[in-house]
Amino acid sequence: QVQLVESGGGLVQAGGSLRLSCAASGRIFSINVMGWYRQAPGKQRELVATITSGGRSNYADSVKGRFTISGDNAKNTVYLEMNNLKPEDTAVYYCNANAVYGLALVNSWGQGTQVTVSS
Repeated sequence: QVQLVESGGGLVQAGGSLRLSCAASGRIFSINVMGWYRQAPGKQRELVATITSGGRSNYADSVKGRFTISGDNAKNTVYLEMNNLKPEDTAVYYCNANAVYGLALVNSWGQGTQVTVSS
């Protein structure tokens, strides 16, 4: 019952930038953690970045210094600013949320958005 809607994916040249967004909706009491994961062809899904409702963030080593995760608690929305994109960043990016829905703790995934970086 917690739905995640992603946007912002697309095609960009190496060195360019993209900004992804993910909005959570539903009967949400609070969100503990929201984050981004990605899955490239032939690889398993991996963590990109996470952020808590208190603003504490965590990044994969491969994106540190290039990506920035941020959130808007009032809108239940998380963003991922991706700079200096590289071809190896090409993947389907998935939004994830760990939230309190009603009286239950739930984990939800978005549909995924394709990010393609050309060389």
